[in-house]
Amino acid sequence: MDHDTFLAWHFAPVLSVAAAALAALACYVALDLSRRLAGARLRAAIPWLLGAALALGSGQWSVHFLSLANRPLHLAAGYGGAITLAVWAGGVLAGALALRWAFAGRARRAANLAAALLLTATAVGGPMLYLVDMRLAPAPHWQALPLALAALAMLAVWTACGALTAGPRGADWRWRAAAAVLAGTGLVGVHHAVLGAAQVSEGAVSLHEMGWLADTTLALLAGVATLALSVTLLALSIMEARMRRALRAAIARVEEASRTDALTRLPNRRSFEARLDAVAHHAVAAPLATAVLFIGLDQFKQVNDSFGRRIGDLMLQAVAERLRGVIGRGGLLARAGGDEFVLLLGPGSGRPEAAAMAQQLLDALAEPVEIEQRSLGLGASIGVVLYPRDGSLSAAMANAEAASHYAKRNGGSTFAFFEPRMLGDAREQVELLRDLRHAVAKNQLELVYQPKVHAPSGEIMGAEGLLRWHHPERGMVSPASFIPLAERHGLIVTLGQWVIEEACRQARAWRDQGLRMRVAINLSVHQLRQPDLAERIAAALKRHQINPNLLTCEITESAAMEDAEGTQAILERLAAVGVHLSIDDFGTGFCNFAMLRKMPAEELKIDRSFVLDLETSADARAVVDAVVKLGQALGRKVVAEGVETEGQAQVLRALGCDVLQGYLYAKPMSARALALWAMNDVGPRAIEFSASLFQETQPVSVH
Repeated sequence: MDHDTFLAWHFAPVLSVAAAALAALACYVALDLSRRLAGARLRAAIPWLLGAALALGSGQWSVHFLSLANRPLHLAAGYGGAITLAVWAGGVLAGALALRWAFAGRARRAANLAAALLLTATAVGGPMLYLVDMRLAPAPHWQALPLALAALAMLAVWTACGALTAGPRGADWRWRAAAAVLAGTGLVGVHHAVLGAAQVSEGAVSLHEMGWLADTTLALLAGVATLALSVTLLALSIMEARMRRALRAAIARVEEASRTDALTRLPNRRSFEARLDAVAHHAVAAPLATAVLFIGLDQFKQVNDSFGRRIGDLMLQAVAERLRGVIGRGGLLARAGGDEFVLLLGPGSGRPEAAAMAQQLLDALAEPVEIEQRSLGLGASIGVVLYPRDGSLSAAMANAEAASHYAKRNGGSTFAFFEPRMLGDAREQVELLRDLRHAVAKNQLELVYQPKVHAPSGEIMGAEGLLRWHHPERGMVSPASFIPLAERHGLIVTLGQWVIEEACRQARAWRDQGLRMRVAINLSVHQLRQPDLAERIAAALKRHQINPNLLTCEITESAAMEDAEGTQAILERLAAVGVHLSIDDFGTGFCNFAMLRKMPAEELKIDRSFVLDLETSADARAVVDAVVKLGQALGRKVVAEGVETEGQAQVLRALGCDVLQGYLYAKPMSARALALWAMNDVGPRAIEFSASLFQETQPVSVH
């Protein structure tokens, strides 16, 4: 048959460029989504793999119909539909297999070659099958050599694309874009070459010319559908990537916050102890003289009581800055907690160096601190431990603290080197412990209640019960004094059981008055070790006929993570009882995010130290924002305590915090005072109580 009897293919450049651009976009989307396949489990990878395969298959599919939109053979054509649909489905399936092999396969070279061969087969075989679906009569004659060259060219293109996106380069959008442009251009070029290998006789007709799937219809459908699909998938990919980055940044900030004291920006006690453990580990092989100084501030409690905690916190910040100035880079300074700091000197620090540093610190702290036009005097009592003279580094913190307390009992504003007898000087602690053993029986304990406020509406929605001890001789004893004592000597379980019973009793008393108040109580790490804790709480709820929904149990982050698996088991039993669960002091300890995600807690409670500088510190806002985002990502409500100013409250509301608690709304008050406020509006300020607090009692099943 003579060559002049065949029709010549004439492709419109504009349509070819459009087809290449659309194919490049689809390929870029496929490559972008496929990045998430590396190292992912099959179940997690399926949505991304499906999206990538749809984009890649549709991109190849659209090339044919856009290229033929101007009828390059000047021949009206139509399609049967079944083969065309099968080719599209085959392209999607081939794309899924190829992307899975290329991005998740272990044998990289073999996987990439297999993927390139499979994609080449669809790129070359697709146009041939489309012509079959046109049912051209007479059928076209195929030239083998151009087909073979087209297949080799397409194989080279896919191989090059794999090389461009291999390894770390795949994370760079510019390399992915280059590979996508190469793939899109190659698909159009090879498509034209494949069709050019088809010799169509003059006078040929498409037997599907009058069908409903005309070439112009499919060109419009392929172009619009592929563009819409690619843009939608790309937008979803960008949104997911941004959310992933935001969550990673939030987790990084929370982890950083767990190692840092939020108030002073110094390392916290846990971070210091970790550093001390590392020094002790290295000292086993080569002991070097090291000193630990425990710095306890004098008269700080009086400042706090006289001027409020805000001034006290500002003083702690000023003290931390002053200590930094003295120490410089000569040691590791950390905040041990409360009004106490700790310093690690060394290596090579002996008694003279430690004494000189202690005196410098005392001199620096002897100068008054200027805070809000007030000149506040302060001093410190410092305990010094020398290693290896005074024993192991593992006991250095406790020994230095004992020496600091000894210095304070002897007038303060001095330093003392540790001596073993200091550990036994605890008569006051013995007397306090003796009285604490009888405090429950003598009815000296009381729960006071601090309201919790719904951030968006400003309405009171519950209260936290806080333990107080009315000592007949000492007056009001701070929980900071007797709670650690109770924990050390096994009384905390007794106190904790009293708190559970009293909270349930008070909730019942309020309910009888018409007030359906939810009460939060704190559970210590020792209570969490009780195997029957859930049963004890369930029994107390049943005894007082309280809906479990009205009780919130707060567990500190450090207690929850001390034995994460054991804690999860007890929390699941508590959740089965029906009580609410909250992680308290969140961000102040080392958090296991994998375990946190599994725990049935409904709240994350931000420690007050993070709230202090919200109005003035971008770092503080970033940390709180990170905790809020983490809570939202985990589906938990976020509670902020220690809210003292309206500015802090506004920032917390803007960041998305759910519940607020602090002196801005009310100080802890007696149960009677809170009831009077709720029922008769006799309280510290005009504020609404949530309408749900006054609901009628509903029949409930108390476990």
